[in-house]
Amino acid sequence: MKHLLSIADLSRAEIDSILTTAEEMHDVQNRQVKKLPALRGRTVVNLFFEDSTRTRSSFELAAKWLSADAVNVSAKGSSVSKGESMRDTLMTLDAMGVDAIVMRHAGSGSVAQAAGWVRASMINAGDGMHEHPTQALLDAHAMRRHLARNDLGDLEGKRVAIVGDLLHSRVVRSNVLLLNKLGASVVLVAPPTLMPPGAEAWDADSTAVFDDVLDDIDVAMMLRVQRERMSGGFFPSEREYVDAYGLTPRRLARLRDGACVMHPGPMNRGLEISSLAADSPRSIVLDQVSSGVAVRMSVLYHVLAGDSSTH
Repeated sequence: MKHLLSIADLSRAEIDSILTTAEEMHDVQNRQVKKLPALRGRTVVNLFFEDSTRTRSSFELAAKWLSADAVNVSAKGSSVSKGESMRDTLMTLDAMGVDAIVMRHAGSGSVAQAAGWVRASMINAGDGMHEHPTQALLDAHAMRRHLARNDLGDLEGKRVAIVGDLLHSRVVRSNVLLLNKLGASVVLVAPPTLMPPGAEAWDADSTAVFDDVLDDIDVAMMLRVQRERMSGGFFPSEREYVDAYGLTPRRLARLRDGACVMHPGPMNRGLEISSLAADSPRSIVLDQVSSGVAVRMSVLYHVLAGDSSTH
């Protein structure tokens, strides 16, 4: 596996291999000495044209725990802010001989485009509203761990509701693709103003009424609502959003036995998710965070450990 650009590029066997290795990497997190020698001598650059503390720091930890050298390059304060093009930045890093570039950029398809310019492996850490493959992989990993802990089987046949601002989310497309490949079904829940265009062509059901699906879902994945969207006319008020789409204590109580609550963070408590839901025993939000490091260790391992080529 040379790059990780999109969930669509991954076979079921590759997904299973990434998630199985992530399970082994999870064990490393619980050790006192969190180091494996697998990527010693390799260099991973985190190139973020948009801020993301969670994703960047978990990729940095993942690289360091595999004994790779991790370098963070923020577009702010770098040559990019002085007018250097994205292509020049990437080719400069590539000329230095780095092994992998983890990139986040506002442009959909930008990471796939970058993969055509460099010899380094490219990992998509979010390209606009398009995809965020490692988030979908860590979500699936966290779900599988929850199901295993509770003797609830695998994701095959499970039903996942993805609720909230789907229009501005890079997580939703990757999750729909991945969950379908793992045999789960997806229902998209959002007001019509926040449903992505073309979603009817995705392999997922959709509804504008959250209460209609509460009784038959195994996972409620709540997505962050950016408060600035309210001024854009996407929904009338916070109160109306909470009433229709928030994971309130009432809705939490309606979830079936064994169902879990997820949120990719950062959370707006009291808006898309109540504090009771976020902190309840059903919540696997913190499992998602720990899964993030394990899955990104696995992705770096798959991309780099099997590639012995040198620059």
